[in-house]
Amino acid sequence: MNQNNFDSLRKIPQQREETIAAISTPFGESGIGVVRMSGPMAEPILKKLFKSKKEISHFDSHRFHYGQIINPKTGSPVDEVLAVLMRAPKTYTREDVVEIQCHGGYLLLQKILELVLSEGARMAQPGEFTKRAFLNGRIDLTQAEAVIDLIKAKTMEGIEIANQQLSGWLYRELTSLKERLIHHLALIEAHIDFPEEEIDEIPRMEMTQDLVEALRKITDWISNYDEGRVFREGISCAIIGKTNVGKSSLLNVLLKQDRAIVTPIPGTTRDVIEEVLNIHGIPVRLIDTAGLRKTRDSIEKEGVMRAKEKAANADLILLVLDGSHLLDEDDFEIVSEVKDKKKVIILNKKDLPQKVLLEELKNQFPDDPVVSISALKNEGIDELRRIIYNTMIQREIRISPEHLVIANIRHKKLLVEIKVSISKAINGLKEGESYEFIAFEIRSSLDSLGQMVGETTTEDVLNRIFEQFCIGK
Repeated sequence: MNQNNFDSLRKIPQQREETIAAISTPFGESGIGVVRMSGPMAEPILKKLFKSKKEISHFDSHRFHYGQIINPKTGSPVDEVLAVLMRAPKTYTREDVVEIQCHGGYLLLQKILELVLSEGARMAQPGEFTKRAFLNGRIDLTQAEAVIDLIKAKTMEGIEIANQQLSGWLYRELTSLKERLIHHLALIEAHIDFPEEEIDEIPRMEMTQDLVEALRKITDWISNYDEGRVFREGISCAIIGKTNVGKSSLLNVLLKQDRAIVTPIPGTTRDVIEEVLNIHGIPVRLIDTAGLRKTRDSIEKEGVMRAKEKAANADLILLVLDGSHLLDEDDFEIVSEVKDKKKVIILNKKDLPQKVLLEELKNQFPDDPVVSISALKNEGIDELRRIIYNTMIQREIRISPEHLVIANIRHKKLLVEIKVSISKAINGLKEGESYEFIAFEIRSSLDSLGQMVGETTTEDVLNRIFEQFCIGK
């Protein structure tokens, strides 16, 4: 999509002349629930439904007012509420916005929403409030994506990364890069379009040095994606081992609660148990699996099959071995199945006399971290948490305005495209390629950059992004 097409997308089409409405708080019982409207009919609809001592036309913008929601057909009150009218353009969507705060019962919220819809609003689509904020130019696309990251964040580190993006640091860095590229492109295209004019010679050396500096910064952003993704999305971590090695005990001690049943009877865990915990800022989805062994029990056999599937798809394996017994054929078979996976070797039951020496185990697994613990006695668990973190995070990540953390795969792919184009432009400058070639590569990088911030993004891409949002945001 070229810039002209995108500009037409940002104009107010028919669908954005409509007023949208949705419940913006989770379903269920709560002290307060919120029904939100955005669009030109927001204030007129409020006038029809909201009764207070003060005329709505005299309401100060962005101030709460006490009153009642009235059913206009019967004149009967529905609920006592607080209503706030926020007039454009100083609103989330840059349109007139109304929020009605009522009691947080499901039926009350549904009734008020039904009344709002009956007066001319339509039900909002997922993420449509934020989409309108983007289309109305209040935020760029990277900031819009940060909103959903903020909502879905499971740790404070995830919140910090989302806030960094929401505050516009990535957008400002990309805008600075865009201005540098446009400057170079303008010089080159002037020479291409006006070859007979007396135009200063292009400073190839200075242009090359500037592009090399831009390339270094882009490479730094790309390099921290793996760590950023871990903080944003978390990891799946499968606890694998044969029966009775202490997998369920390990799950319980990591969660600090009795989530899994622990008995001395082999095969107690027959299905997959999943829970999420925070390990030094990483959201870790722990998966306790059935003990891997040959069995004739059809239910246990199904559990073993599911355990193997979870192990195959996990980001990290916690391979649990029983240090109080010599390793046997079953242990080595399990080791063979996960040999190519990223894993931590856990020697459990250190509170019992040891038949497996830790140093010998480290020699057997030179490429994997090995730790000795007692899940029963809660010994070595802090060390295990540190090892899990260090296994997934290979370098220090500082979340600050000076250190951007890229955590979105769409951003990474586009940055790689920009990197490739700028690299070709640099090589072209060094090797004396034609100015047409250099201009083509710089234009390609500008196009990818425009897709990142939403300046040249297709409607299909926008729909895919905003479909991830909940209704009401």
